[in-house]
Amino acid sequence: MSESPPDRTTVDSLRADFRARLASASTDGAIKALGDQFLSRKSGTVTGLMKGLGALPPEARREFGALVNALKNEIETTLEERRSALAASRPPAGAVDVTLPGREPAVGRVHPLMQVRQQVEDVFARMGYEILEGPEVEDDFHNFEALNMPPDHPARDMQDTLYLDAPIVGSTWGIHRGLVPEAQVRAATLLRTHTSAMQIRYMKTFRPPIRIIVPGRVYRRDNLDLTHTPMFQQFEGLVVGEHVTMADLKGTFQAMLTALFGDVTIRLRPSFFPYTEPSAEVDISCHKCGGSGCGICKQTGWLEILGSGMVHPAVFEAVGYDPETVTGFAFGMGIERVAMLKYGVEDIRLFYENDLRFLEQFPSL
Repeated sequence: MSESPPDRTTVDSLRADFRARLASASTDGAIKALGDQFLSRKSGTVTGLMKGLGALPPEARREFGALVNALKNEIETTLEERRSALAASRPPAGAVDVTLPGREPAVGRVHPLMQVRQQVEDVFARMGYEILEGPEVEDDFHNFEALNMPPDHPARDMQDTLYLDAPIVGSTWGIHRGLVPEAQVRAATLLRTHTSAMQIRYMKTFRPPIRIIVPGRVYRRDNLDLTHTPMFQQFEGLVVGEHVTMADLKGTFQAMLTALFGDVTIRLRPSFFPYTEPSAEVDISCHKCGGSGCGICKQTGWLEILGSGMVHPAVFEAVGYDPETVTGFAFGMGIERVAMLKYGVEDIRLFYENDLRFLEQFPSL
């Protein structure tokens, strides 16, 4: 039995099949695949019907050919309309889809060293201290000589000083909301090795009583390693007045170190600094093990934290104070040292490498 020739039913069936498939064609690729299925020159379904028109009788060929041609035109028109609608629905190049959820911006944090500095400043501000800053490029008199370190003093060798190729002459440095008196202006010849030089500048300008701290960057000729860096931060403190004693010094440290580390015990060990006499190193009981001994305190139960002492009479004489009527104490502490002990950091270089994985571990104040 031979197959019946194609007729209107065949065309209507293809049209229905095309419309059903068109409903799910929502991309350029799907529309192209649908067009190939029905209209490709080699294997398209509609193309196959048109190729078979030659086998039909003339009258049937004319009628069926008109139906197939109408279906072909309908498919081409419909596919082109779908492509145009799809292109019109796309956002222009570089457009922002305002319906998408926003990207949460990265929030900056206070650097751990700045956090420690702010905590120290807050502690001393509550005690009534004035917070000062001074020049990082200093002269020999304020950095050494006035602090009882004459040119031949062996303590100068301990400082590992960075000297300038040529002195800076005629500079005036800001101090205490004003300018350094002209009598104090000298040629700057070195990068300061400590902020104690600002104590000399302040005492030459103001009379007792004095209660100041001086935070800032200092410089030493040190190689970069786990515990040393050529530039680090320090703060110096100075108290001068009548009847200031070592008991005042110890009480100040107890209050400051308790605020920084919690409930700790402090001890003073005899030491030597050319600008204080007597001098003392200050230790705190290890805040990690409570003094029982651990890796952080090297099983000693104690952590060295700062150097201090009563101001040497020679320093008072250099600034025009009478050491028979006033006394005072001074101390210096490295901010990196405090941060390393406070946060358990073993490599000082981590504070300066700007690695976000490290910095994001410290909560904001």
